[in-house]
Amino acid sequence: MESNKGILLESGTNELEIVEFEVASNKFGINVIKVKEIIQPIEVTFIPHAHPHVEGIVQLRGEVLPVVDMQKVLGVPTQNYSEQQKYIVAEFNKQKVVFHVDNVTKIHRISWDQIEKPSDMYQGGGSQVIGVIKREDGMLLLLDFERIMVDINPESGIQIESVKKLGERERSDKKIIVAEDSPLLRKLLNDTLVEAGYTNIEFFENGKDAYEFLEFSATRGDIADYVQLIVTDIEMPQMDGHHLTKKIKSSAQLQKLPVIIFSSLITDDLRHKGLEVGAEEQISKPEIAELILKIDQYIL
Repeated sequence: MESNKGILLESGTNELEIVEFEVASNKFGINVIKVKEIIQPIEVTFIPHAHPHVEGIVQLRGEVLPVVDMQKVLGVPTQNYSEQQKYIVAEFNKQKVVFHVDNVTKIHRISWDQIEKPSDMYQGGGSQVIGVIKREDGMLLLLDFERIMVDINPESGIQIESVKKLGERERSDKKIIVAEDSPLLRKLLNDTLVEAGYTNIEFFENGKDAYEFLEFSATRGDIADYVQLIVTDIEMPQMDGHHLTKKIKSSAQLQKLPVIIFSSLITDDLRHKGLEVGAEEQISKPEIAELILKIDQYIL
C-alpha cells in the first residue's frame, strides 16, 4: 500500500476504510488515509534515553522516522513479534511515524455510523481506543493515534502558549459549535478558545449530535441568531466531519454558517476533500493559533 489516492473518490459519504492489524492476537484498526505504506521491518537504530514506547529510528527513503513499539503502547506483556510482523508507516498531524505491529491482515470499508463510542466503564481515562467496530469474526478497536503520539511527545499536541502570543483580546459571546470526539482535545480546545476570548462554546462528541443541534436551532428562527461558526474534526463515530460539512452546506437554513475543519488529516493529498464538501477553511492539528486567527476572520 504505497498511496491512498483514489481510495475514497467521493467526499462526504460518511464512509472510511480501515486497515486491520494485529498486536498479540488482538485486532485493531487505523484509518487508511493515515497510512502511507506497509513494509517489512528494517534495521532500527537504538536511541539512548528515548521514550519507553520508542524502539529507535529508521531511515526510509532519505527520511529518519521514529519506530513505535505497539506492544508497549497497548500494555501487552513483553513478547517477541510474530513472523508476520510489519511496519505501518503513517502520516498525520504534520508528522511521519512507523508503528511496529504483529501483522497487517485486511482492509474494511465501513460507515462511521457503524463505529460505537467506547464505554467509560471499560475504557478508563487513559484509553487509546476511540471506537469499537463489531464484526462477525469479532471486534475491531479503532485506536487514537494522535493521543499515542502526544503521550510520547507532548510538544506534538495543541499548545495553549501559542495563543497567548496573539496578545490581549476582547471577549466574544458569539456562539461556536465544536464537534470533536476526543475528551482530551475537547478540554484543550475549550481552554484554548477561552484563552483567545471565545467563551460561548458548545461541544459535541460527533457530527451527528452537532447536526441535530443545528437543525433544532434552525427551527427557532434565523440560525445566525443562535450559532455563528462551526469547528469540526474529521474522524468521529456516527458522522464524520466531511459528512457534517456536506449536510450543513446542503441545507438552505444552515449553508451560510462558516465551517472550519480542524483535523490531523489535513494534508496536500487530502485537502481537496474538504473543498469538495464546502468547508471555508481547513487547518491541521495542532496549529491552534492559526485556527484562532481564522475564527477571528469569520466570526467578526
